[in-house]
Amino acid sequence: MRYAFFIALLFLAGCGTAPSRIDNACAIFKQRDGLFNNWAREARHASRQYGVPVPVLMATIYTESGFRAYARPKRTYLLGFIPWSRPSTAYGYAQALDGTWAVYKRETGSWGASRSNFGDSIHFVGWYHNKSNKRNGIALNDTYRLYLAYYAGHKGYERGQFTSAIRAAAQRSAGIAERYERQLRACGY
Repeated sequence: MRYAFFIALLFLAGCGTAPSRIDNACAIFKQRDGLFNNWAREARHASRQYGVPVPVLMATIYTESGFRAYARPKRTYLLGFIPWSRPSTAYGYAQALDGTWAVYKRETGSWGASRSNFGDSIHFVGWYHNKSNKRNGIALNDTYRLYLAYYAGHKGYERGQFTSAIRAAAQRSAGIAERYERQLRACGY
């Protein structure tokens, strides 16, 4: 009984930590290839369901959270030292906002979905990018523009007012997707 408890703790501890080699998609999938926690399987499923290539999905999550399950924006500080509020409700792997996450759950019927669950989050990213394709006409393999719409929202994308920091993040995401695509092709995932 005692051993089963420690094994369960070790299993759960691995679920909440980011993979150690996030610059290599093959290494990420190798690190998370468990029976219940298989990221490659979840990524392929989301890709098939929403038509978004796996490297684009993975690059979005890399850019948003660095594959950290409990990522949140940094708190602001009152008077420079008193922890205060966060600038947004973004949370989890996908950094999904409360309102957008609620819409996703309602539209997909995924009532038990959690932003700190990789499978749920990568499906969310696929769902959102698919909506960007339908609403904004962005190609499903255009990582740069998909990321701009992801960050700014569909209305923000339509207005086209992006800061240089958002453009740089979108460029970074596009570069990551290209690298992930080469890596995944080479390792056969």
